[in-house]
Amino acid sequence: MALDLDMLKKHYNDYIEEIEERKGQGLNPKPIEGAELTSAIIAQIKDSGNEHREDSLNFFIYNTLPGTTSAAGVKAEFLKEIILGESVVEEITPTFAFELLSHMKGGPSIKVLLDLALGENAAIAKEAAEVLKTQVFLYDADMARLEDAYKGGNAIAKDLLESYVKAEFFTKLPEVEEKIEIVTFIAGEGDISTDLLSPGADAHSRSDRELHGQCIFEHNKDMQKELSALKAQHPDKRVMLIAEKGTMGVGSSRMSGVNNVALWTGVQASPYVPFINIAPVIAGTNGISPIFLTTVGVTGGIGIDLKNWVKKTDADGNVVVDANGEPVLEEAYAVATGTVFTINTKDKKLYKGDQAVMDISASLTPQKVEFIKAGGSYAVVFGKKLQTFAAKTLGVEVPTVFAPSKEISIEGQGLTAVEKIFNKNAVGTTPGKILHTGSDVRVEVNIVGSQDTTGLMTSQELEAMAATTISPIVDGAYQSGCHTASVWDNKSKANIPRLMKFMNDFGLITARDPKGVYPAMTDVIHKVLNDITVSDWDIIIGGDSHTRMSKGVAFGADSGTVALALATGEATMPIPASVKVTFKGEMKSYMDFRDVVHATQQQMLKQFGGENVFQGRIIEVHIGTLTADQAFTFTDWTAEMKAKASICISEDETLIESLEIAKSRIQIMIDKGMDNKNAVLQGLIDKANKRIEEIRSGEKPALTPDANAKYFAEVVVDLNEIIEPMIADPDVNNADVSKRYTHDTIRPLSYYGGDKKVDLGFIGSCMVHKGDMKILAQMLKNIESQQGKVAFNAPLVVAPPTYNIVDELKAEGDWEVLQKYSGFEFDDNAPKGAARTKYENMLYLERPGCNLCMGNQEKAEPGDTVMATSTRLFQGRVVKDSNEKKGESLLSSTPVVVLSTVLGRTPNLSEYEAAVQGIDLTKFKPSGKLLVK
Repeated sequence: MALDLDMLKKHYNDYIEEIEERKGQGLNPKPIEGAELTSAIIAQIKDSGNEHREDSLNFFIYNTLPGTTSAAGVKAEFLKEIILGESVVEEITPTFAFELLSHMKGGPSIKVLLDLALGENAAIAKEAAEVLKTQVFLYDADMARLEDAYKGGNAIAKDLLESYVKAEFFTKLPEVEEKIEIVTFIAGEGDISTDLLSPGADAHSRSDRELHGQCIFEHNKDMQKELSALKAQHPDKRVMLIAEKGTMGVGSSRMSGVNNVALWTGVQASPYVPFINIAPVIAGTNGISPIFLTTVGVTGGIGIDLKNWVKKTDADGNVVVDANGEPVLEEAYAVATGTVFTINTKDKKLYKGDQAVMDISASLTPQKVEFIKAGGSYAVVFGKKLQTFAAKTLGVEVPTVFAPSKEISIEGQGLTAVEKIFNKNAVGTTPGKILHTGSDVRVEVNIVGSQDTTGLMTSQELEAMAATTISPIVDGAYQSGCHTASVWDNKSKANIPRLMKFMNDFGLITARDPKGVYPAMTDVIHKVLNDITVSDWDIIIGGDSHTRMSKGVAFGADSGTVALALATGEATMPIPASVKVTFKGEMKSYMDFRDVVHATQQQMLKQFGGENVFQGRIIEVHIGTLTADQAFTFTDWTAEMKAKASICISEDETLIESLEIAKSRIQIMIDKGMDNKNAVLQGLIDKANKRIEEIRSGEKPALTPDANAKYFAEVVVDLNEIIEPMIADPDVNNADVSKRYTHDTIRPLSYYGGDKKVDLGFIGSCMVHKGDMKILAQMLKNIESQQGKVAFNAPLVVAPPTYNIVDELKAEGDWEVLQKYSGFEFDDNAPKGAARTKYENMLYLERPGCNLCMGNQEKAEPGDTVMATSTRLFQGRVVKDSNEKKGESLLSSTPVVVLSTVLGRTPNLSEYEAAVQGIDLTKFKPSGKLLVK
């Protein structure tokens, strides 16, 4: 016993040391999640003369994490002791103990409350039942206990079930305020990337919410002070964070971004849980990025499309354009920092004084108001599930409590591809009813992906919602290691093994094996998800904005929505409208498919007068003849087009070929020992075989839309117009700040005149496939043949997306070519322990993974002009500004990147054409078949 007490004391002393360290960073004590420390604190609470007793009480009451953390388990059991009178703590009465249990959100606290509610002491049972009536995070084991007790004649169980049927856990909550006063804070002009709110370089701290909060506005202390001062000036108002003349929340890292905004401007979720805030108010002139908006809903916040800048029109109603042919914008109403508005949740309007300036009914739909009332979408999702269970157990109809899901069905109208997928996977809809765009749908999710820099938050969300195992209806789920692949530093060593163990135990296939049986697989998550998606009818949810598969329909999501999908196997969203993209003409022999992707965006904007019809919608691309690997270049980019998701329409034989490739790669994962006890990976191969047979037999051909489907818009891409390589340019010096760092500025290679200096090249990220690596090898051989040697005038960083690609390149001889010209090659036995800050003019063969694209580990040197194959051109992501020059990340095809680093500048068109002569570029020929049903 003495040894146990000594160990408990050590845990506490270690915690006190950590507290002192955090004080130096201006931080409070870190919230407690471990059982050992909680046990030490409880021992000191029980010891009436202990010198640390008062501090221990505060730690126990106010600083212990809820849910399924091991700390929560110990806390719940101690509170049970107090309620039963087995322990007496003057400061924690049984009534207060019940209050503390009510804030623990499920898991061990629900078990304890059920123990008490179904126990022998009638008075305690009644009090426990009253607390349980407020809880929603009950899982199968909890509901089974209730059902058994009810069938055994337990009156308390019956009372609980009757309360759940009436959804009193929701109806007895306070109504949403009719008027919410807000004061504005302009976070930036133009599109605001989540990097401003949660910088990639600070990804390691995302699970430490208070510490991560210090990085908001990219550590801009002046902005942070200005925000704090604004809050102090308006203590009775909520702050609305705004993207002026832009869209809020483009990019990745949505949950950490929303968490930071909520931490600075929101409302504390519980007085007994530190640094978890909810209910932020976020807005943008052009609205909120779709995934970011979903995340706002997770936290019970409000996202507003302000439309405060509109296109100017002349007396005849025509849009006025400037000298560059761009629409001239005029301010409909001002939202400058410090402007006071009122959100009226009843009439759903935004008021400035007594004047309504904007209808915001889209921000306050019945479902969104429910999220606000419940403190977030999780409570509503789990509440509906609990209500359904209770009604079934009691044998009664489910009463209408929650806003009914909108069901739109249009007689005689066909279905788009996404409408077909949603109808197939829908649950809880009117039987036999065909649903169209705009319908609110709960759908089953087939594949789920968690990435490593948000995975720690996903694991926290799973603990908070008291989930312990993956839903049995999920076909497969994967935890990646790609975002921490390039540098295996002390932060990664501390965080990632813990994450991998949690996710492996939860039931995911993990990139790193907690048991050490198979080697680390740092493959880019989107590539893995693209392989393990083995049906064109699948729905995929992934913790990254680039979750855009070329089979099925995939939605990038915040860490919370990923957690919900893992725990329940479901997601809820409206069926999005679709934009149909088809192709005509013939691709030039010297063009790469990446140029087609960029040209799609350029031609779309031209066809629709600068309006981005892709934003917030599904892009249904009739790709036809490209396999999943190659087509992924298109679907991946649709995140930058601000689309909600994308769907590829393929010919039957193309889809079969893609599925065969997927099967072979899943088999490699199995051969390496990555399958788990549930044989998830083998199950995916079996599912792929079944799908292939359905296509071959004609029983169920490849997914196509109906001929009479209705689209929001149709875009026809003319391949004949693509006569030179296309480059996405951040346009860092545009006089209009709002037009910098968007992905809408697409320029031809000739724009740069063959003399723009390039400081660094990057070939990697999810946008490249095996073909790109082969193009690189072929170009190096060509250059040596033409010039006698390969000399780089700028560094070239190469990060293959997957180990499979590396293995295949080795087998085919291309890796040997890359090795020949490289000055650095990754070594899995000795991975880099620190990020590179300086580069030499040579080829770097980096470990498979995200590398520069993620921006949390490797970066270009400040002020560099980078030519990259990636998707990231946001300020500070790939390259920071220097004192002398703005860093810029130009996005282009692999051959352009290679040639730019060899020359140290952008090539002219003739140099480019000569360099790719005879190179097998990624070709595309539009399908000659009618890809509709």
